[in-house]
Amino acid sequence: MSLRDLINKELSKWMLAPGPESDVVISSRVRLARNITGIPFPNRATPEQAKQVYNQVQKALEDRTAFNLKLVDLSRLSEIERTAMMEKHLISPMHAEGGQYKGVAFSEDEVISVMINEEDHIRAQVLYPGFQVEEAYRVVNQLDNFLESKLDFAFSEKYGYLTACPTNVGTGMRASVMVHLPGLNLANRIQQMLQGVSKLGLTVRGVFGEGTEAQGNLYQISNQVTLGRTEEEIIDNLNRVTEKIIENERYWRQQLLKERKDDLTDRIMRSYGLLMYAHKMSSEEAVRLLSDVRLGIDLGIIKNVEPNVFSELIVLTRPGYLQKIENKTLKPEERDIRRAALIRKRLRLTQS
Repeated sequence: MSLRDLINKELSKWMLAPGPESDVVISSRVRLARNITGIPFPNRATPEQAKQVYNQVQKALEDRTAFNLKLVDLSRLSEIERTAMMEKHLISPMHAEGGQYKGVAFSEDEVISVMINEEDHIRAQVLYPGFQVEEAYRVVNQLDNFLESKLDFAFSEKYGYLTACPTNVGTGMRASVMVHLPGLNLANRIQQMLQGVSKLGLTVRGVFGEGTEAQGNLYQISNQVTLGRTEEEIIDNLNRVTEKIIENERYWRQQLLKERKDDLTDRIMRSYGLLMYAHKMSSEEAVRLLSDVRLGIDLGIIKNVEPNVFSELIVLTRPGYLQKIENKTLKPEERDIRRAALIRKRLRLTQS
């Protein structure tokens, strides 16, 4: 299989298709947490009760008139396959650990995914490229209505949807954007921005969610509160803050270009050179250098590389995905060599 075939076959729509404002916003996601009435949350459920949840969701998804989702039993996948799914953001790090009666259903383009027996019985998400929070909400709302017509969700008139973690009670909704902020980082403005965001009811996490650190100037910004606000209010607040972040990031990129063009160009081209010719490369170094190259593309300093290469390689060069491509377990040094080779090949493909 050629590299182009591999990319088209393996990668999700959010990595391949350009989206609105994608020079700053890499992707938009809206996720809902739901639980079935009368069955304990997954962390308290017996195997028999977990099986009951799995079977009920499986039966609901058999009706493919509204959503044609493919259901996969995670216990049938290898650790490498589960890790690769996590790296594509189809499942969470917690779900990637696997276990009995855990599953994920997803659409062919992998825009929609539904985790079964994660922290809650159901975690449904829609993930779009670029700044499309409202569109992601529109689709996940349709999916929620469909599932609710088949399943009896635990709901309180006083508190809203009941969830395993109190921080999700209410709407059960987490709306987020993944943003690329090299300009704010290089201008030493990132901490100021992060502090400002936290005062507006939002929280900042790493690329793979709670408990993960930001890498490659990538940050995931989401609503902190789910109780006492409507879904529309949560979406509106995230949109307004994201628009401000986009404005600030673009401003500082242009200031850097105006005041430190030679230093910035040298940094970007050095990173590009390392990616083009290095023999070994760690995951952390790859993400950092790819961030520089993406900035160079967006500022017009690098002209012959497609912008979506950044999103593709962020996923393809992760440990799980490299091993999935090779179809075997690799030692860390072997992964570093395969990673460097894949990056070289992909960057040359975009020039051909």
